[in-house]
Amino acid sequence: MAIPAAAVEDLSAWEVPEQQIGLWSDALQRFRRNRLAIAGAVLIGLLVLIAFGSPLLVHLGILADPIKQHVEYIEAGPGQNGFRLGADELGRDTLSRLLFGSQVSLAVGIMVQAIILPIGLLIGLTAGYFGGRIDNLLMRFTDIWYAFPDLLFVLVVVSVFGPSLLTIFGAIALVNWVGLARLVRGQVLSIKEKEFVEAARSSGSSPAKLILKHLLPNSLGPIIVTLTFGIPNAIFLEAVLSFLGVGIQPPTPTWGQMVFDGYEAIYANPSSVVFPALAIGFTLLAFTFVGDGLRDALDPRMRR
Repeated sequence: MAIPAAAVEDLSAWEVPEQQIGLWSDALQRFRRNRLAIAGAVLIGLLVLIAFGSPLLVHLGILADPIKQHVEYIEAGPGQNGFRLGADELGRDTLSRLLFGSQVSLAVGIMVQAIILPIGLLIGLTAGYFGGRIDNLLMRFTDIWYAFPDLLFVLVVVSVFGPSLLTIFGAIALVNWVGLARLVRGQVLSIKEKEFVEAARSSGSSPAKLILKHLLPNSLGPIIVTLTFGIPNAIFLEAVLSFLGVGIQPPTPTWGQMVFDGYEAIYANPSSVVFPALAIGFTLLAFTFVGDGLRDALDPRMRR
């Protein structure tokens, strides 16, 4: 018996705009009730303001130039000689370098996810929807890529192409897209068998329309959570590279580089290591809190 066209349209509209808006609104309410997630979001917002506002503060003379050296004030402690958080081994203002370092950390965290997103979506959606040999081929390729040690692969790429910001973006992204691709594939495999997708397929919808209108929108929750958790991972990996001396090169200030520069004089001036380490820690913690909040808010089991 043929399914009436009107019934197909009604069934294929399940989980589309109107209901999706309601689900996202409900998720937002649950997220707002999570105090740790809100605290993390506020800290991230403050970090963004600092990253964008630091050059203006330097221009207005409120903040010192992060690369200007004051050799007479080498390793000055916090509050000494006008340095609020002290000075490093070259007499550069620690507070200024700390605030400017947030630009690199945020850029790495966000841009890496921007590179990972299309790669993971393309492979995951293709493998999950078409299945069969295509799925097997793409997943075996993913397994091979996953076998490479992350840090070693990044070090090799950076050593070959040079420690530029663009190289670090690409190197970190190349070792982190696998998890997203697997997640998207799993979501598509579970969603494509649902009634509204079958109804849309029966009505003659093309694979592209099915993927973009039904499969992708209903997979956004886990994707957003994964990308949020990926930001602190990228920030930490960049800090490790800078600490090892193969990250962003001087004079551009980065938190990992600040920890490395101050490590040799940690007993004479602990502030040169403590403050950038705290900045890394609180930033990772903030994104982790937001990721936990999003995961709880977007969990279908939390819906009424």
